[in-house]
Amino acid sequence: MVLRSYWKCRLKSSCFPAPRWIRPGLAALFWFCVTQLVCGAGALGEAKFVIQKDAEFDVTYNDTVKSDNQTIYAFNHTISRNKTEGVRVTVDVMQQHLESPILFVIRQKQAVMSFQVPLILRGLYQRKYPYKHVGRTLCQPPTRAASETQYFFVDVSTLSSQETNFQLRVSRVESFTLQTDKKFSFTASPSQPQFFKYVFPDGVDTVIVKVNSDVNFPCSVMSVQDIQCPVYDLDNNVAFIGMYQTMTKKGAITVQRKDFPSNSFYVVVVVKTEDEACGGPLRFYPLQPDELIDAGNRTKDLDVVVSPAINSEKYVIGMLFCLGIFLSFYVLTLLVACVENKRMKRREMFPIPPDTSPAETASLLGKNSDGKTPASPYEYGSFADNGSTLSSEAITDSATSTDNNYGYLERSLDSVARSRQESLSSVEEDDYDTLEDIDSDKNIVRTKKYLCVSDLARKDKRILSKKYQIYFWNIATIAVFYALPVIQLVITYQTVVNVTGNQDICYYNFLCAHPLGALSAFNNILSNLGYVMLGLLFLLIVLKRDVTHNRALLRNDLNALECGIPKHFGVYYAMGTALMMEGLLSACYHVCPNYTNFQFDTSFMYMIAGLCMLKLYQKRHPDINASAYTAYACLAAVIFFSVLGVVFGRGNMVFWIVFSVIHILATLLLSTQLYYMGRWRLDAGIMRRIVYVIYTDCIRQCSGPMYIDRMVLLVMGNIVNWSLAAYGLIERPNDFASYLLAIAICNLLLYFAFYIIMKLRSGERIKCLPVVCILFTAVVWGFALYFFFQGLSTWQKTPAESREHNRDCILLSFFDDHDIWHFLSSIAMFGSFLVLLTMDDDLDTVQRDKIYVF
Repeated sequence: MVLRSYWKCRLKSSCFPAPRWIRPGLAALFWFCVTQLVCGAGALGEAKFVIQKDAEFDVTYNDTVKSDNQTIYAFNHTISRNKTEGVRVTVDVMQQHLESPILFVIRQKQAVMSFQVPLILRGLYQRKYPYKHVGRTLCQPPTRAASETQYFFVDVSTLSSQETNFQLRVSRVESFTLQTDKKFSFTASPSQPQFFKYVFPDGVDTVIVKVNSDVNFPCSVMSVQDIQCPVYDLDNNVAFIGMYQTMTKKGAITVQRKDFPSNSFYVVVVVKTEDEACGGPLRFYPLQPDELIDAGNRTKDLDVVVSPAINSEKYVIGMLFCLGIFLSFYVLTLLVACVENKRMKRREMFPIPPDTSPAETASLLGKNSDGKTPASPYEYGSFADNGSTLSSEAITDSATSTDNNYGYLERSLDSVARSRQESLSSVEEDDYDTLEDIDSDKNIVRTKKYLCVSDLARKDKRILSKKYQIYFWNIATIAVFYALPVIQLVITYQTVVNVTGNQDICYYNFLCAHPLGALSAFNNILSNLGYVMLGLLFLLIVLKRDVTHNRALLRNDLNALECGIPKHFGVYYAMGTALMMEGLLSACYHVCPNYTNFQFDTSFMYMIAGLCMLKLYQKRHPDINASAYTAYACLAAVIFFSVLGVVFGRGNMVFWIVFSVIHILATLLLSTQLYYMGRWRLDAGIMRRIVYVIYTDCIRQCSGPMYIDRMVLLVMGNIVNWSLAAYGLIERPNDFASYLLAIAICNLLLYFAFYIIMKLRSGERIKCLPVVCILFTAVVWGFALYFFFQGLSTWQKTPAESREHNRDCILLSFFDDHDIWHFLSSIAMFGSFLVLLTMDDDLDTVQRDKIYVF
């Protein structure tokens, strides 16, 4: 108390003014008492001599300090309400080895700042980095007066018994307030952080703060904080308040006026003591716990610019543009439906005979002079359960004779109508397969050398329709149970980001992230609207076809009953639902994109790829296609491996070995299932039968495969999948989810190309509408993939490294490259679905015993 009173007294003219009536002896006695009090205080500790100096700005003070003295520098400056001037304190310590650090305490009117020199900043594993050159900017509290003179004091003290030299300089920061759209360059380091003030101009409610540098390292942090004291501008406290993000070369934060009641904020830039947070190298572990590590030169040149963000008009234009694009597809579909309706009415007036195809049945299946069908160039065979191959002489062609045709039975329209009117409850799918003679018939039919659709469309169509409708109901159930927790989780993610201000949680394109309400990147969410709208449109198209087909069945239309590819719409409904769910879950992923929730964006992509392959196979194999339970169980296994790969697959050699083995085994099992049309058994005798077939067909006599085309497809598929498995095992890509999606897409494209080629080789033709859809879809996919591979962010790297890929908006100042990918990929998927839906329309008047299976 004595010392503090003494410091205050030195600011006045006299500490103890003696009245004139006190005699000189009494005055001497009084001063003696004061001296005794001071000495009594010194009995508890060494007496301190306090020296106060009036100091000036932009003057360097070289001084010394030790434990028995303390120096106070007094400054004053005038501040105004309309102009904010920054004040920066810079301190240097000259000596290399210090017994104790020097403590600097800066006392302002409404704030106190203290730091020691050397400044000790901690890194990971308790590494300590000393900094002897420290520079700090003082917090400038707002003033209500038009002009006000404020005082602040810099107290310098130490506990060192030896004199320590230091330099002190206090200067004004002329460019403390940032101007809109004007770049300002500065230098920062871990011990010399920088912060600047920005005031929202009139008419601007949202701005983007961009900080750039020419070098990656040292790693730095940019922060946006409210105008209040203290300002958190050190590596160990910058995350305490406001919004912040790590950065290497680029950093950007979108700031809204509504979040700052004072209509202004601080832009704080801090250089970190270590680079691990930005993907830099990890420094060595200190040998001793208290060992000080030289950090080296960690200064970084940066520049900052604050630009106005888009206004509400841009938001409206962006939303109208998005709606307009996809509503135009509804209009186009309506026009095509009107044209198709007129064509159907003309067709009803001039019916086409059911045995005539658009390419003429003779070109599809020519007749010899004796009325028999010539041998097909496509050979099919089977691996029978007894382990022997069926020779071509033992196989009867499905179209040569009605007596030997096990797959197709002539039925009158009356019997068909009666069977269709029976109750569904009295018929079950398994009833057809449990009869002994029917099971034997399946083995004969499905192992014939030449298969037609009629051979694999023998089950009651009502039962099959019911079977394939389960695809839709199952995926609808999956969607509900999957989407609800996902929505809840991403809302939590966004809440955490908004509350903590940690923008390293989410991997946005921060240069084109337009907030709306609590959402940080509304444009990335809005662009997913296309998946939902086009998925709904596809469901409406399928519903229209389904209704038309059912009406034809009620009319006993022979073309609907016995011609064309069997119409089962359950998988189409599932595909449309999956496309809509892809849009919803992709939007959820883009609420806060990161590696932990990337599976939200890919799960229904796996389902779409799997459903498309199943639908291609179902077209000509309706009786033996996988059930919904089996299909979704396999897709669930794929998603399970996707999650394991994301969590454990990064650099884990054991995981990649196990996954590659499972991938190859699954490919071999699926190839066997497809090659033998399901007529094989996986049991204890499988190895014996395999050895026997190898001996009879490869060793005893060299015979080629019976099913040439099917073998070509499966060989190509195995080459592709084995190559992908080898690539994954060697490269071990970090983005396992995308790697798994690439496997699904490659297999889908391979099967689709095989289907188109075989369709054309069989003499079938593709109508004008599917040809237009194929060409249009191929072009759109090309452009979509171009924008997809632009890579505006990547969670395979650190958030700071991901921001190096950020780019400005390129469409309407609202959408970025990834938004365009959303637009184009949704259109391309919709076009791909239309190709699958319309590709075999040319066979609607061709009898099924004249349509080949491949």
